[in-house]
Amino acid sequence: MTNRAIVWILLGGGVLGLFILTLLALLLTMSGGGGDLGFGDRIQIVNVEGPLDDSRRWLEQLKRFEKSDSVPAILLNIDSPGGDVATSQELHREILRLREENGKTVVAYVSSAGASGAYYVACAADLIVSSPGSIVGSIGVIGEWLNYSDLLEWAMISDVVFKTGEFKDTGSPTRDLMPAEIEYFQSLIDDMYEQFVDAVAEGRGLDVDQVRAFADGRVFTGVQARDLGMIDEIGNLHDAIDRTAELAGIVGEPRLFEVPPPSVTLMDLLGGDLSDIFPLTRHLGSRLRFQYVWH
Repeated sequence: MTNRAIVWILLGGGVLGLFILTLLALLLTMSGGGGDLGFGDRIQIVNVEGPLDDSRRWLEQLKRFEKSDSVPAILLNIDSPGGDVATSQELHREILRLREENGKTVVAYVSSAGASGAYYVACAADLIVSSPGSIVGSIGVIGEWLNYSDLLEWAMISDVVFKTGEFKDTGSPTRDLMPAEIEYFQSLIDDMYEQFVDAVAEGRGLDVDQVRAFADGRVFTGVQARDLGMIDEIGNLHDAIDRTAELAGIVGEPRLFEVPPPSVTLMDLLGGDLSDIFPLTRHLGSRLRFQYVWH
């Protein structure tokens, strides 16, 4: 065998080996890193953690395998105080869509806290499981507003506003709210509250009056929430996994996988939202922020 032939054999083998490695990596990626090469029934775990301030990261995970028959079930691992009204409602609606249009089984597990907007999200699931001492509830709406008009007066700075309509600059942090503006904001909050109550009543199969009895901002332990009909069962994460597999018709030990969270770089920190680190920045230069959140 000539040297040229040996070189060609080595090159061909290298290309074939690279192709096989690439194919294996692709299959592992499709399986979510679970090692099952994309075959068999699996449970996707979606970690709903921290403030609900941007729906995109969770929506991307929920949508990733919506057409995959090998992923019949999703387990929401919830540890969140809630967050923005719109974000909570977006996630709630997406979970309902996955159940109704794609036939997905969705179970919510409240690990430490499933409060306010996070509980709103959980109510879209087929089943809610909670630890006995987890925090559940805080049904209600809160609006946070920062008024620094006294600071401007102290600094001898004037704020000049040109507007159309009485309520165009309502919620400006540079002046006090007028009585009509307070009434206006309260009407918005009241409507958002009714939406919350309706979502809980529908999701939990309760009468609206039953929900109103505990929808006053209070939080409850998992045991108390179960007795009120706010959740279904008491258990730990493994219990929630077993119940998810049972509801989805998965036989045997269920395969689990989760999409790794996106990495955070220094540039993300420098150019991103610092409100979690410096809460004051959340309000500066902004209007009233409506939230389903537990403080």
